Amino acid sequence: MQSKGRRSSAHRDRDGHRILPEGAKVLLRQFAIPALLAWSVVLAAQQPVTVRTPATPLVVHDPYFSLWSFDDTLNGGPIRHWTGAEQLLNGIIRVDGKPFRFMGDAEDVPPLPQLSRVLWPTRTIYEFEGEGIHLTATFLTPALPQDFDVLSRPLTYLTWSVHSTDGRSHSVELWVSASAQLAVNIPQESVVWSTARVGDMTVMQMGDNQQPMLEKAGDEIRIDWGWADLAVPAQPGMTTGILGERAFRSAVARGAASETGQGLDDDLDMPRAVRVDLPMMTVAFHLPGVTTAPVTRRAMLAYDDREAIEYLHRQMPDYWRRNGQTFAQMLEAAERDEGTLSARAEAFDRALTTDLTAVGGEKYAQLAILAYRQTLGAHKLVADIDGQPLLFSKENSSNGCTDTVDVTYPAAPFFLLFNPKLLEAELRPVMEYASLPRWHWPFAPHDIGTYPLANGQVYGGGETSEEDQMPVEESGNMLILFDALARAEGNAQFASRYWPLLSKWAAYLLQFGMDPQNQLSTDDFTGHLAHNANLSIKAILALGAYAQLADELNKPDEAERYRQSAQQMAVQWMKMAADGDHTRLAFDLPGTWSQKYNLVWDRILGLDLFPESLARSEVSYYLRHQNAFGLPLDNRHTYTKLDWSVWTATMAPDRQDFDALIDPLYKFMTESPTRVPLSDWFDTVSGAQVGFQARSVVGGVYIKMLSDAQMWKRWSGAQTTERH
Repeated sequence: MQSKGRRSSAHRDRDGHRILPEGAKVLLRQFAIPALLAWSVVLAAQQPVTVRTPATPLVVHDPYFSLWSFDDTLNGGPIRHWTGAEQLLNGIIRVDGKPFRFMGDAEDVPPLPQLSRVLWPTRTIYEFEGEGIHLTATFLTPALPQDFDVLSRPLTYLTWSVHSTDGRSHSVELWVSASAQLAVNIPQESVVWSTARVGDMTVMQMGDNQQPMLEKAGDEIRIDWGWADLAVPAQPGMTTGILGERAFRSAVARGAASETGQGLDDDLDMPRAVRVDLPMMTVAFHLPGVTTAPVTRRAMLAYDDREAIEYLHRQMPDYWRRNGQTFAQMLEAAERDEGTLSARAEAFDRALTTDLTAVGGEKYAQLAILAYRQTLGAHKLVADIDGQPLLFSKENSSNGCTDTVDVTYPAAPFFLLFNPKLLEAELRPVMEYASLPRWHWPFAPHDIGTYPLANGQVYGGGETSEEDQMPVEESGNMLILFDALARAEGNAQFASRYWPLLSKWAAYLLQFGMDPQNQLSTDDFTGHLAHNANLSIKAILALGAYAQLADELNKPDEAERYRQSAQQMAVQWMKMAADGDHTRLAFDLPGTWSQKYNLVWDRILGLDLFPESLARSEVSYYLRHQNAFGLPLDNRHTYTKLDWSVWTATMAPDRQDFDALIDPLYKFMTESPTRVPLSDWFDTVSGAQVGFQARSVVGGVYIKMLSDAQMWKRWSGAQTTERH
């Protein structure tokens, strides 16, 4: 059924965002996060991202269901998966018989001029105008970290609103298609399709003919099992069909969405290879007599993967399925919830944008907004056999590892801010794996498999050799994360479950962390490095973090022992790393330097192991060594890491120095010549990508929010993880 009341009363501001009427504000009071309501409903001046970005998130849910525009305009090129592979969505509008494209790159159809693109944390909104009409296209992904059921739904709401701009009445047709490329890894694979009724919705779906569920693991691959779905609630003038690309173009050209409701003939030539006359799920809306009153139509793009992750050889479904809900029931719930979720998402967007700006300024806020959906989209939230949430990351654009500890570490500020239970869900699989007899090393693992198969470490020596492991790196990461989690939650109960493991890793760092031997760190692309000063900082802070955890768990003797050790090591570090007005890259390399980004946790966690003068002098030195697009990672190369650069900026003693370190990163975001989902590894001279894209580590930009204790408490302290 079409719910007219939840749409017709909302007006829009000049950026195309809804101005909430009083009734919608009442809705917000009922459903929005109570702790955020005080500022979210007060529609203060927020600035979403309107500048050019390297790519724009459209439908971003997990490492497989991840659609982006790599162009300045939605109709400037094909829609792509984060890997760059085409996964076409097409949008055509016919105005008084003339076709124009607003999405995709159908070369035989001229583009409708795009006026703007506005990017919020959960929404992407495009505005077009020409031929006497104005079109607004909105992609809403209600990625609300407080609500696991909604967060885990692989579904994005698509809405299109049209009105006349010249005072005349226009005959309009809207055509939208989603291709079979969404459901295959390569175009040589064949697909089948069908159409079904779910409630008042027409649901078209496509999937690989072979359904090789969870058979592939790797980095730059796409899903080839499950079903891509285009669900369209019943609306006036609606026509649907599954067409080949040639038939789609022919239908658009002749205007088959007629006033008589003439249907589209479904293509029955299946199974067939995707590369042969590309099959497309298609919906067309006939809108006669469009005037100045906006006319809105909508659909939902979703993906039914059936089984999502294999963990220790157990196949696990999406979290939303944990109570037996079917995909059809999920679609019905999503259709029913659309109005409420739209209001909640808008409140969330405005509140978050306001606070990001207050803490770090407009440029910082825009960088964080762009990172929002990308961070979540490199994860998959599933349910264990007992219904517990488990969160699995994919090391996109690197090696495809899952739950990589030194990827969780930089991304963690995002989850520590928005919902610490999500970080628990990500740490739990690693800790359960590391507790097994098969993991016999005295340090933390690097990963637990290659996505989506989390069946044991694959990096370096794996379970068989210490070669190319990251013992100090990963052990330090885990201890710091557990302490940060305890701070966010106000207790160390989660750490108490795994205390023997944490104690083992703390003992390892006490023995080997002060002066690490030749080994890899998280920046493994730089190669092995002995006596790594930044890695030593991590070990020292991790021991301080362990001492804090011991304190909270009423283990005073252990706490005192490790606190004293950490304090003594910090004093020793200051002497070993000193190199005039800065500190060294490695203890035995005078005349070198590096970003000491790990130091940021000393202040955030209240460890106070290093003197404040260290951060001040380091930041002062860094400011003299920046290039046009940022601060190099160290003296050996001109490239840098986005996440670490924001951590380093967060160490700045004042807002002026923070801004000075953030400004070049904003320049990278808006001027990089490489058009891909936000890269975290780029050259500071040219602004070009060196490697990596679409990775979760960009969630590390949210560390600035953690540096404000009240802001951190405000966001992390108002969470509910489930709806009952």
